[in-house]
Amino acid sequence: MKKDIISEFVRLSMGQQSELSKCPDGQEWESLYEFAQKQAIVGFLLHGIEKLPKGQYPPRVMFMNWYGEGEQISGMNAELNKMAVRIIEEFTNDGFDCCVLKGQGNALMYPDPMRRSPGDIDIWMKPKGLSKVGKMEEVREEIIRYVGKKYKIEDTRYYHIEFHVGDIPVEAHFMPGVMNNPLYNKRLQRFYTDLQNEQCRHWVDLPGGEGRIPVPTYDFNVIFQLSHMMHHFFDEGIGLRQMMDYFYLLRREETKSAKSGLPEKLNYLGLRKFAGAVMYVMQEVLGLEQDYLIVPADERRGETLLAEIFKGGNFGQFSGLSQHGTGSKYLIKNWRSLQLVREYPAEALSEPLFRTYHFFWRKKNV
Repeated sequence: MKKDIISEFVRLSMGQQSELSKCPDGQEWESLYEFAQKQAIVGFLLHGIEKLPKGQYPPRVMFMNWYGEGEQISGMNAELNKMAVRIIEEFTNDGFDCCVLKGQGNALMYPDPMRRSPGDIDIWMKPKGLSKVGKMEEVREEIIRYVGKKYKIEDTRYYHIEFHVGDIPVEAHFMPGVMNNPLYNKRLQRFYTDLQNEQCRHWVDLPGGEGRIPVPTYDFNVIFQLSHMMHHFFDEGIGLRQMMDYFYLLRREETKSAKSGLPEKLNYLGLRKFAGAVMYVMQEVLGLEQDYLIVPADERRGETLLAEIFKGGNFGQFSGLSQHGTGSKYLIKNWRSLQLVREYPAEALSEPLFRTYHFFWRKKNV
């Protein structure tokens, strides 16, 4: 499907324009719906449909399907909000400082928080009383021991563990995320450590009076979410929903005052080049105004990123990578990293090394 039609529809949903330049035909509506499902933005794009003049509405059957899925998404968000409040209360009472990353916190930045397609609940944890994270291995062991007593741990990764509370998937993070390059990762972990206590004290109200949860501050989020997208870009892919999250994060007054020091900080953390690619997508597809760009848009890297987004969908689920076995996937990812060396040399050259290290780390620790 043509990117200009998609971009128009996305901008319409974001309030950047009032109608489409032309009414999509039946096939185009089918393609738009398929694209929305692939990118996990069905509920959000329902905003766009509801803003259209009646003459531009999709066929009735499609509209009812779209609307029905939007209602399901609202119900799922209500469930996750309740569960997030419950888990935070439980973990806090049991002696941990916590912060809800991404997900239900990101949804609060949207015009309708209940229309953002939810995923799992990500919680960053540390034992109370520590002014700093301390030795990561000790923190990791304590969190694994605590969670393992209450829930069945389904997977253990270098920076989080995965389990379910009822039907809802949860990730308990020892650290918010990682970089492939060891130097930049060390700097990033220091950034996270220095700001962790502040994130656990930043409480917000959830919609519908469901309760309160701690979520990241703007200063933390603008770095964390960019590094999170970059990590997934080098792993299995990144989708448009994550770009929308970042759009709403940047489209705040804090961006204008923070811009003067951000480029240097991004360069120090190894995120500057990827930030330029993201800014290109922000402008080209989402229509973010110049005043809110944190670095100049990078067209070359941005086109590479945009192609990956359109190809792979939400977190690269449609890239075809998941269909391969471990050995084939390892070789494919190595080849993909080599193709990105020119655009991101430090991260691309480090990615196979970190992935190999992580493989043997899991063999030893899982």
